[in-house]
Amino acid sequence: MTRRRTPAVVAFGGGHGLYAALSALRYVTPDLTAVVTVADDGGSSGRLRAEFDMLPPGDLRMALAALCADDQLGRTWADVLQSRFGGDGPLAGHAIGNLLIAGLWQRLDDPVAGLDMVGALLRIQGRVLPMAAVPLTIEADVVGADPTRPDDLSLLRGQATVAKTRGDVRAVRLAPSDPPACAESVDSVLRADHIVLGPGSWFTSVIPHLLVPELAEAIISTSAQRILTMNLVPADETDGFPASRHLEMLADHCPALRLDTVIVDPSFAADDPPLERFTRSLGARLVVENVRMRDGSPRHDPHRLAAVYAELMQQ
Repeated sequence: MTRRRTPAVVAFGGGHGLYAALSALRYVTPDLTAVVTVADDGGSSGRLRAEFDMLPPGDLRMALAALCADDQLGRTWADVLQSRFGGDGPLAGHAIGNLLIAGLWQRLDDPVAGLDMVGALLRIQGRVLPMAAVPLTIEADVVGADPTRPDDLSLLRGQATVAKTRGDVRAVRLAPSDPPACAESVDSVLRADHIVLGPGSWFTSVIPHLLVPELAEAIISTSAQRILTMNLVPADETDGFPASRHLEMLADHCPALRLDTVIVDPSFAADDPPLERFTRSLGARLVVENVRMRDGSPRHDPHRLAAVYAELMQQ
């Protein structure tokens, strides 16, 4: 009897959104690569980035934690990575995992080698890679960023600032505008059977992958099935956006993008007539499935989401 090959899957994103996707995908395949945004400039990551001129490690740390071995030791390591120093000294607020990654990067002078070493230490399921070889800055054109001037267009800079805006984000860019992609990330996309975009903060975790030219070209040209996982509720930066507006923003920032499947929870698909039309315009079919936690909280249930991924990836 011939055994079916496990699919090679690449997941894109950052922060809690990517953590949710990886927590589900690890039930589907061991051949899993996380390609992580490197534009964070807040908190512990921002401090390390500013002091050492390095990639911000925070979103990479979260992806590593999501893929830790599923046993007592692995779960302990995941908890250690996510833990932060207390007090009010110079280490206060730093995540232990961030310091581990930063220390290895200083020692090895190779971000990918450092991440692979952490992955081996933690016995992660899969691989974690940065989307670009240099730290990036997000710039956004926002209407109403200043509530006292609701009609004015403002330029906001920095992931932490853009992510919290209550204004209407019209467009985002990266600085530098033509950053070098991580070569290993591009290769992983080209060898993938399936790629997964989202969920996550739309303008600061999802769309940025489409703004790195080499990586965007790989996403557009790959023969892999392209799956988009929608959020359960809008984040601050997309407050008031229906699901269809999220798809419109993807198309505006990457007109050549085509998708195969869009996954959306019924709660976010409701009362949004243009959603089906926008989905078709991207070449995709709409899959409406209950992927929310059973307690109703706005978090993806990893088992429910894994079941949807598994069905799509077996077709």
